[in-house]
Amino acid sequence: MEALTWTGSLGTILNPVLMILLALLAVAIVAQMILGFFAPAQTLQSNPDGTIAATTGPLGLAETGVKYTFLGILLIVIAYIVVPQIMPYGAAGIVGEITKRFLPVWISLIALFAVSIIYKRKLGLYGKLFDSTVGMIGFGLVMFWVFTALFVGLFDMIATHDYLSQVSGLKNKGPGIPVPEGTAGLIPHYLLGGDNLARDIFSRVVQGSVFVIAIAPLATIFAFMVGITLGLPAGFYGGKLDTFLSFVANLILAFPVILLFYLLVTPEIVETGIPSYMAAFLFVFPLIFFGVLLNSRYYTQPAKRTAILVPVLGILGWLYLSVINQKGTVIDFLPAWLDLFDISILVVFVSVVFVNAPTVFRIVRGLTLDLRTRDYVAAAQTRGEGAWYIMLWEILPNARGPLIVDFCLRIGYTTILLGTLGFFGLGLSSESPDWGSTINEGRKLLLIFAHPALPPAGALLSLVLGLNLLADGLREESLKD
Repeated sequence: MEALTWTGSLGTILNPVLMILLALLAVAIVAQMILGFFAPAQTLQSNPDGTIAATTGPLGLAETGVKYTFLGILLIVIAYIVVPQIMPYGAAGIVGEITKRFLPVWISLIALFAVSIIYKRKLGLYGKLFDSTVGMIGFGLVMFWVFTALFVGLFDMIATHDYLSQVSGLKNKGPGIPVPEGTAGLIPHYLLGGDNLARDIFSRVVQGSVFVIAIAPLATIFAFMVGITLGLPAGFYGGKLDTFLSFVANLILAFPVILLFYLLVTPEIVETGIPSYMAAFLFVFPLIFFGVLLNSRYYTQPAKRTAILVPVLGILGWLYLSVINQKGTVIDFLPAWLDLFDISILVVFVSVVFVNAPTVFRIVRGLTLDLRTRDYVAAAQTRGEGAWYIMLWEILPNARGPLIVDFCLRIGYTTILLGTLGFFGLGLSSESPDWGSTINEGRKLLLIFAHPALPPAGALLSLVLGLNLLADGLREESLKD
């Protein structure tokens, strides 16, 4: 079996075209920048039909060149994805085989975008996201990794080898290296090469997405539950409660993040049970939030309130006990048949929630201080509504725009924090496929072998970039409301 090249026979046709288009795009961008300095000041002009008049002259020609060369590059990229699907194994090289492995993800993305664009006018702020090019790009990058994690974690697809299996002779081998005959795997190559323990880098990168996608959004949701539950009364009531909660939040924020992580995940601290007690405290806030939310909404309908609260709090309580109950820790009391799951990285989860919650608290508190003076709050008070009803059903919905944007950004921050934890080996096993650990392992030999560190670094970069672009798109659309 021969080693795969990057683009195989497909590259003999597309590579030269791509290089030419990239060169033309660079020339057009440079020309546009230079001509922009010498072009006369432009005034907003419109055509008779009401459309904005296009720029003319050399500058207009440069802008047109940028537009069409970019579209040409986009078509070439699409060809690299579509054409390999009908080519035999190896004919399209490493790139072609990688795009084949992601076929379920491409189909899911196409279906999601098609349905969303068709019904975007009925989907509120989410639908408006598809009016923003930046937002669509960011959403596409994020959903690419979300679908990847789902197909890898639930259906065991995309990955080509066991991410823990080691193949003799493939230590630090380059991308496209063939696997010896008789070695277990879905394909006979390591698409992105082997790491320093002869494990498949491609499989470890896609498996690492499960870790990131499972932890980052959930940890951010829990942090928002804590921040919202404490931030609303702090901003609404003010006084000593606000002073005390703000002092605690500022005290936590005063510590360097890495120092907090190090203190919380070290074995000595874990043995004291502090992370378990922190989990018991922090994870109770979703119960408080939903309990108060539903009680304030159906307070005047006791029968309906009871019918809704009992099952909701019962299920949430069961989940809460299952989360905080961990075998071998200070909180281990549930029988096995009641314990739904065992979170092996509970310490990491708690650390991320603990670090993010104070920042969310400050944002919610600031929004509440501003919104509590609005007319609709005064109208609700005149109707005789309770304080928690006003906070949760009047103030919180009107603060959703900034909170949604911050939620997307905070998932990105959390992703970086998880990568940082993995990079420093804090709270995670040495065999973990998370991107931070994989980058750290590849970093040790970066000057000699670059291929082990670059794929997980690119994956981390693309996800964080997508979250930031998504937040920008949401912010742009929310400001139009």
